[in-house]
Amino acid sequence: MELRIRGEQAVLAGPGGEHAREVDPRRLAIGADLAQDLHEWARVASAVTRSESDADVAGSVVSQRGRQLAARLAAVMGTEVRFVDPVTGVETVVEPPPRPDQPARAATPNEPTPWFTGLTVSAFAAAVVIVAMLALAGTLARETSTWLALIASLVVTGGVAPSLWLGRKVPILRWAVYGAGGGLAVAWIGVLATVF
Repeated sequence: MELRIRGEQAVLAGPGGEHAREVDPRRLAIGADLAQDLHEWARVASAVTRSESDADVAGSVVSQRGRQLAARLAAVMGTEVRFVDPVTGVETVVEPPPRPDQPARAATPNEPTPWFTGLTVSAFAAAVVIVAMLALAGTLARETSTWLALIASLVVTGGVAPSLWLGRKVPILRWAVYGAGGGLAVAWIGVLATVF
């Protein structure tokens, strides 16, 4: 989508360059306040480009406001917006901000996966979880009752599971999460053997 000025109106053009169809922002589902801000900016930009006095200061303010509005438009539309500065004629591409439900783009998309280090961390986390769960279940089964050991193991698993689920996509933490999850699964074999 491209944001430009025609006369005293802000217009949006879809992809296609010179042959793109221009659309009045008021006809899009971007909200009345953003459409009004775009048209106010277009009127001021038109006046500044016609005026010779204080063109540098006013032109920089118009350019800055145009970039701000292009960023708002990109956020609302969820697509990149090419902003054509009415003062300088320079075209700038404004990317939409990442949405909360989308993971942020990686800084280096072709970064190799650290398999050796990650699997070492996973194995260590799994060992810690297995030892902790078996120590808890074994001690409670010996000292109190087997049912209390089973209930305590269920409580620990239920308490840790949401944290493991949330951490499964965090780049560095995920290795420890995978190990802890695998450790919980293996530890349950030992807990059931201890209890029954």
